[in-house]
Amino acid sequence: MKSVQEPVKSKRFNLLDYDRKGLAAFFVELGEKPFRATQLLKWIYQEGVEDFDLMTNISKPLRVWLNENCYLATPEIVIEQIASDGTRKWALQTSCGNRIETVFIPEEGRGTLCVSSQIGCALACTFCSTAQQGFNRNLTTAEIIGQVIVAQKRLGTTKKITNVVMMGMGEPLLNFDNVVAAMNLMMDDFTFGLSKRRVTISTSGVVPAMYRLTQVCDVSLAVSLHAVTDELRDELVPINKKYPLKELMEACRDNAKIAPRRTVTFEYVMLDGINDSMDDARGLIKLLKTVPSKLNLIPFNPFPNNAYRCSSKEVINRFKTVLNDAGIVTTIRKTRGEDIDAACGQLVGQVEDKSRRHLKLKVVGAERAA
Repeated sequence: MKSVQEPVKSKRFNLLDYDRKGLAAFFVELGEKPFRATQLLKWIYQEGVEDFDLMTNISKPLRVWLNENCYLATPEIVIEQIASDGTRKWALQTSCGNRIETVFIPEEGRGTLCVSSQIGCALACTFCSTAQQGFNRNLTTAEIIGQVIVAQKRLGTTKKITNVVMMGMGEPLLNFDNVVAAMNLMMDDFTFGLSKRRVTISTSGVVPAMYRLTQVCDVSLAVSLHAVTDELRDELVPINKKYPLKELMEACRDNAKIAPRRTVTFEYVMLDGINDSMDDARGLIKLLKTVPSKLNLIPFNPFPNNAYRCSSKEVINRFKTVLNDAGIVTTIRKTRGEDIDAACGQLVGQVEDKSRRHLKLKVVGAERAA
């Protein structure tokens, strides 16, 4: 009956696991009309009603069945931290006892929510704190959209979520079905109604899933690039060994064809003496010239037991100038929430590692420090 996988088998259904299409199929299988899905979504997301008995335009027999067989559950906030710049970070408890982290970044005229897609991450990017934690499992659709629900409730009416970026813990495209269902819910007119331009999915370069995404879900794409040669990217972003730069850039060009003036956002963390030379800047110009693109330069955010250092402001500014002069729209991402470890690459949560990857990463880190 369900199109997405739950972490454990259950006889009861968390209805937050369904987007509108999935929920319509759910009701049809029950012998109900597909429009029940729209009714339910409006009650849950627009009216904030969680009690099936209060959903008065749904028949009483169906409400009884829903009470007996269904429920609505989101992760629970266990820790809230507020940074000096107003950034908020929540540690959320999942049903399996692990914790994920979600970040809200307030800006003038908008509020961006950074959402996690997995508990931990299996990709082992060496400059990312999340990668040090190892990997436990994919989040369900309910656990992904639940982060948006919980954050908006906590923020109340004073602050509004206008943008969502799938840039929290995990690689979103390795949890494809659940992430796409959650993004569909974010953009649904009967839920949050976010524009496709305001929902962004970030990937380290899972090329087959990038092509698949282009076919099924029109959201903004951000690609974690971080190097201009396969040799360096193999070290920084190990998935490059499977999907090297040539294949990655072809997938980016394919995504850019979706609509006129479509651009792909590339993310590039600035690492002192690693990827911040003028040769690297010229390599970026050559790499990006065939893709309609924007470039975000991200000052490296430090975390324990890591030997990398952030490039100096002077180097970052010079790097930016070279790229802008070549016609590459380039910005420097402002570091937000660093004093509560909420900045890019700093999210850790609480992960029971099933991959033992964190042990391997400690060895790599020790070798680099030596």
